[in-house]
Order: sequence, then C-alpha cells, then structure tokens
Amino acid sequence: MPTGLNSKSARKKPAIDAPARIDRGSGNVFADLGIPNPDLALAKAKLVQRIRDLIAERRLTQAKAGELLGLDQPKVSALVRGRVEGYTLDRLFRFLNALGQRVEITVRRSETDAEGRGVVVT
Repeated sequence: MPTGLNSKSARKKPAIDAPARIDRGSGNVFADLGIPNPDLALAKAKLVQRIRDLIAERRLTQAKAGELLGLDQPKVSALVRGRVEGYTLDRLFRFLNALGQRVEITVRRSETDAEGRGVVVT
C-alpha cells in the first residue's frame, strides 16, 4: 500500500459533483452583490481604475502622486486599492484633472436599461 493512503480511500470512487449553477451578471458587479447605490459604486470604481492606470503609466510614486492630488501617501495607497469612501465623483474628477485629463460628462438614455439608468465611464 502506498504511504499516505489508506485502503478505503484508495478504493473509493470519485464523487461526481452536480453541475455548477451559473447566473448571468447584470453588468454591474456592485448591483449583483447588493451593494447600496451600485451605479455610483461602479462609476467610482471606473474612475479610480483610470487614476491608477495614469499613476502607473507615468511611473509616479505614491508620494509624488499624492503631491499632484493633494493627498498624503497613505491616502493615495488606499485610493488606488479601491477605498473610495468619502470621495465624491467631483473630487475624483479633480484628481483626473490634476493628472492632466479632461473629464467630459455625457448624459443619454441607456439602450440596455429599460429604466434609463446607466453610467458609462470611458
């Protein structure tokens, strides 16, 4: 008998798992998870992703990014890790401006949401 195996486990038939249930997401993970204000959470997440990308593209240290954004290094660290509590969309827009970006806001009826809701950040 091989070491580490007992005779019962060596003879046991493998368990057959039932097929996993797969649900189609809504396109907003925050809504799917039941997070309050999911459209706002998604918009903030997309803005923070853009901020994080710009910091990486410019090869800025968190300290240097903090100087540009008016934040201390620990707050930059928390921001790029997705900690957006306390940041308004307006403030995130100002961070993008400080990183040399022009922010344009377009309001239009969503083609996919019957209630006309939806946030698109590109």
